[in-house]
Amino acid sequence: MPTTYAIPDGRTVMAATTYTGTGAALTVSNAVNGVSFQPDLVWVKSRSGVTSHTLIDSVRGVQKWIGSNSTSAEQTYAGTVDAFTSSGFTVGSDAWTGAGGSTYVGWNWKANGAAVTNTSGSISSQVSANTTAGFSVVTYTGNGTSGATVGHGLSTTPQMIIIKGRNAAGNWQVYHQAIGNTGIVCLDLTIATYTTALAWNNTSPTSSVFTLGSGGDLNGSAKTYVAYCWAAVPGYSAFGSYTGNGSSDGPFVYLGFRPRWIMIKNITAASAGSWRIYDTSRATYNADGTLLWADLASAEVTDAAYQLDHVSNGFKIRNTSSDFNASSNTYIYACFAENPFKYANAR
Repeated sequence: MPTTYAIPDGRTVMAATTYTGTGAALTVSNAVNGVSFQPDLVWVKSRSGVTSHTLIDSVRGVQKWIGSNSTSAEQTYAGTVDAFTSSGFTVGSDAWTGAGGSTYVGWNWKANGAAVTNTSGSISSQVSANTTAGFSVVTYTGNGTSGATVGHGLSTTPQMIIIKGRNAAGNWQVYHQAIGNTGIVCLDLTIATYTTALAWNNTSPTSSVFTLGSGGDLNGSAKTYVAYCWAAVPGYSAFGSYTGNGSSDGPFVYLGFRPRWIMIKNITAASAGSWRIYDTSRATYNADGTLLWADLASAEVTDAAYQLDHVSNGFKIRNTSSDFNASSNTYIYACFAENPFKYANAR
């Protein structure tokens, strides 16, 4: 195993924080055993209520809401995420993030604070990039031209990019390296992969830029966008695929770390399935059947039919649901670590 890791402790750059709303201003700490950080992306979902997801980042600014389950344009809502703090974030009384007595989870990622101008692409962008953790928040204005490029600031090739239009309604566009540059899936939809050059212009990202087609949901003329870009970091993050076997003794997926956060999507079936999200803050022991969905406003559900195990070096599927283990179907995943395998314990 490696003697050193770029991110030896996932708590320094990614957190899954559970809390209970108070119906008033509440500062939520992402500290775990004394380790915390100031986030640049906070993604909040009510666990107890049927409410929209809320994604707010430091580049667009606090209270600038977009929802992973919604096609709506960016809105300004006071009382959602009202501030980023040195160890978390502050919410208000909005039902999506802070209703009294409601339970929530806030997923946090650390970029690099205030954005800087990036001119690596043909479209100038504003970028907050954490090159060590392989994460950047990017905003840009589309030009409607196929082959336009946007700088992402990571200095290494991103393996997953999620883009949402800000000033017009539209679907969330997802690039994933396991799908490639000719296909796309949508974070707000259950559909399988579909092929179109309008998304990535059949061109893979590089260590400096990602390439766009002329599709209106990611490169409409004069439309504004936000992109969340991730590159794999050994021992901390992984973006890959596996094939289902249709058995309760499901596939084991090697990651090289014990995962804190897992998101899985079927990209094969015509009806496909929702984007499943698991984390070890909401489910503290195996098997984990405690589930939220990125594309749904549904409240959290715990069900044996949804179970998987978080293990010291990956995850193991424990059921046959078509959303994550239909025989011969392909699934993509995005995972972030608690600890690298070298330092990880079993659960």
